[in-house]
Amino acid sequence: MRSTRLLALVAAGTLALSACSGGDSVDTGGGGGGDDVLVAAVSAQPDQFDPHVTNAYASFQVLENVYDTLVVPNGEDLTMEPSLATEWTTSDDDLEWRFTLRDGVTFHDGSEFDSADVVYSYSRIIDEDLSNSYRFATVDSVEADGPDTVVIRVTQPTPNLPALIGSFKGMAILPEGAADTYDLTTEAVGTGPFKLEKSDASSTVLTKNDDYWGDEPSIDGVEFRYITEPAAALTALQNGEVQWTDNIPPQQVDSLADDDSVELATTPSVDYWYMSMNFARPPFDNPQVRKAIATAVDRDAVTQAAKFDAAQPNQTAIPEDSFFHSDYAPFKADEAAAKQLIAESGVQTPIRMGLMVTDEYPETVTAAQVIASELEPIGIQVDVQTTDFATWLDRQSQGDFDAFMLGWLGNIDPFDFYHAQHITGGASNYQKYSNPQVDDLLTRASTETDQDARKDLYDQATKLIVDDVSYLYLYNPDVVQAWAPGLTGYEIRADKAINFEGVTLP
Repeated sequence: MRSTRLLALVAAGTLALSACSGGDSVDTGGGGGGDDVLVAAVSAQPDQFDPHVTNAYASFQVLENVYDTLVVPNGEDLTMEPSLATEWTTSDDDLEWRFTLRDGVTFHDGSEFDSADVVYSYSRIIDEDLSNSYRFATVDSVEADGPDTVVIRVTQPTPNLPALIGSFKGMAILPEGAADTYDLTTEAVGTGPFKLEKSDASSTVLTKNDDYWGDEPSIDGVEFRYITEPAAALTALQNGEVQWTDNIPPQQVDSLADDDSVELATTPSVDYWYMSMNFARPPFDNPQVRKAIATAVDRDAVTQAAKFDAAQPNQTAIPEDSFFHSDYAPFKADEAAAKQLIAESGVQTPIRMGLMVTDEYPETVTAAQVIASELEPIGIQVDVQTTDFATWLDRQSQGDFDAFMLGWLGNIDPFDFYHAQHITGGASNYQKYSNPQVDDLLTRASTETDQDARKDLYDQATKLIVDDVSYLYLYNPDVVQAWAPGLTGYEIRADKAINFEGVTLP
């Protein structure tokens, strides 16, 4: 996930730091804070609330409702539309972008929004090399031209700049000097429709922002309640203890379509789920071992076990309904061929592999168990290491793993799907993959203005990434969410952004 958007999702991909493990009991009753407070059941606790630092999807579920970006994806087709910027133009040489800012916007602390806040926010990301600094790779300068205009100059044409700065709240605008004034890990000061009220081990509570620049929210607040087990989250929804959840047991999706106790919605997502091995740790630095594993894994079986019919197997990242989809699929589940690759690798069996997953995203546990059973016949003994998500994130960042599984959520541009995850030294390249050809292709693709040429570059990079098994791609899931009958004003989105500002409770 974001772990990344990160997930990441995500994602990432893309996700959270001190969440309750699946073994903890969960109180699903009461505590909503009043009839006009929406209670949403989510599977994990935010790791922190600094949008420029976190990669946790659980954090962005909250921050989507607290912060704003200059531009924002349209809920229908994910094209960029105005938010804190009302319009933008580019110079004839495509090297200067001018953003006109919205007037009359205030932050949750009462300070007025202007160009200095944008310059501060982007400079903070760049100068401190924070999670999304790679999105500014072509940016030469960010300057104010008066209080209501921001000028971004780039070194090369960057046609996807709006998507880079607006696709998710990791690019949120903070008030100037916020990091020096507030503890952004536990506090949030945005311009969004809701304010962060409190957060603890059981829930995060938001209250309505009465000074919101957009349409006034219809509800008084939102409580995000952490319910790890999908069955418990669904029961809480059906019992009226919560009014919304995205934590649906995949095996019940079909039957819920005809269940009057919930309103179920699904849509194809822009997410992908994958497994990755540590290139810095033998024998996973051996390409034949990685290819053997990729050949032994039956993606159809993994997908069916993890998501039933609510996902589509894919050997690349981008879903098939996208212009940038690649149908490259070199691996076919073949035990004999996988054994031959192990023999060619020169590595003695049995090979022991720790596969790190988190019970706060139960599909990773299920998928890992299937993968373990598929790898055992080729001489690989898999230790499925189930952790809380805080531990998962820490081990990923420290490189303390043989392999891990997760998803990247909320991807919009092909840059989001591939760049930071696979370019040498990329911010989300935790597996330590490095291929100079991939670096060149991804770098050129990021600044290519012709769509067909850009797709060709990404197709070439994708082929190398898949062949090298930088990621072992598994499937693209559907977005599956449910809410109480009579709840209106909520829009399910392919990027999995959760925005409650327009919701009216039954």
